[in-house]
Amino acid sequence: MTLRLPKYFLALIFAFLSFFQVPISTLGSELDIEEHSFISKAIRQVAPAVVRIDTERKIEREQFDPTLIDPLLRDLLGEPGYGAEKERGQGSGVVIDNQGHVLTNAHVVENVDFVRVTLPDGNEIDGTVIGTDPVTDIALVEINSDEKINAAPLGDSEALEVGDWAIALGTPYGLERTVTLGIVSSLHRDINSLGFSDKRLDLIQTDAAINPGNSGGPLVNAKGEVIGVNTLVRSGPGAGLGFAIPINLATGVLSQLLDYGEVIHPYLGVQLISLTARIAKEHNQDPNSLIELPERSGALVQSVLPDSPAEKAGLRRGDLVIFAQGKEIPDPQSLLEEVEQADIGNSFELTVLRNKKEIRLSIKPAALPGIS
Repeated sequence: MTLRLPKYFLALIFAFLSFFQVPISTLGSELDIEEHSFISKAIRQVAPAVVRIDTERKIEREQFDPTLIDPLLRDLLGEPGYGAEKERGQGSGVVIDNQGHVLTNAHVVENVDFVRVTLPDGNEIDGTVIGTDPVTDIALVEINSDEKINAAPLGDSEALEVGDWAIALGTPYGLERTVTLGIVSSLHRDINSLGFSDKRLDLIQTDAAINPGNSGGPLVNAKGEVIGVNTLVRSGPGAGLGFAIPINLATGVLSQLLDYGEVIHPYLGVQLISLTARIAKEHNQDPNSLIELPERSGALVQSVLPDSPAEKAGLRRGDLVIFAQGKEIPDPQSLLEEVEQADIGNSFELTVLRNKKEIRLSIKPAALPGIS
């Protein structure tokens, strides 16, 4: 039977033997040192499915009238150019099935004219964008190859806990097959709190280094399962903060992209802010406040968009949404989650507080403009 001991304990034994000049060879094969960590084992599970994505898009040059350019500048800079230029981009992706479907970010492949996917073995294949969903920043690319295409195992992002290992793979700054390690720093981080008001996402936060070019690559757990899609980083003094889209959300979006080529998101047409009893009490104690807020948690309506489903149903600025479809609403994110599950055109029941009275409203969500 092989005796397995922690590495730090082995180091102490070796130091002891060395001090008393005991030959280490006398230990024979009784000490079996682990040559590789669980991290390298996890990477071996996923790395064969991680790809680099290069894109091109045409952009029109701003045209200038040659007669308006100073002759001296023309001699220095040359004749003004016309027509289109190519803008190149680069990101990462992960193969998710044996049919050659590659999961990546929408911002990596959105509105591009050309996609090239580089497999881990260096083989380059043209890719086709099946669909993109800007609201969740998820995209699906398809590649066709005569060779066997390795797919990464997918995990369960709902099973994650803060403190779990997080391994980020991708091609940051064009450096292929780069791996960084960290932990899950937070779960269900609202993307709106990061300044993205046009997205509907709760993110996995990690301290694993995520840099430009990592976008679309996988975030992996200790078992070597994909638990997220790397999407953005917030840098500043000290360590940066990385964020990934949960894989459970991503797979739901991908199924719609495969079936329909697009994702339809219901919307009500309101802008919301979070309200708690403490915030409301502090507001109400201010002698300069113009309105009295209900001292409880909920989603406070900051504004209602003109001609939106919310306006048609009678929702007003200052209303506090406390229930949606019979479920309690403690914050705006909870309401957005309920709206995302709603059926377009069918009644969506809200309970709001207005002037200290509970009012029930029935709204018929519409398709988010610009998406369908």
